Amino acid sequence: MRFEILRLDDAEGVATDRLIADADTVREYVREAALTGERLYIRPCKTV
Repeated sequence: MRFEILRLDDAEGVATDRLIADADTVREYVREAALTGERLYIRPCKTV
């Protein structure tokens, strides 16, 4: 399954960056975000 990861701006919560990734990559991003306090929005990505 693929996921869309959006990095969110701290001030307004607006998406600043977008990445389509697999579950293993999502885990890495979540781990990194937890260490740095970065805000992410993650949702399943529709496959065609």
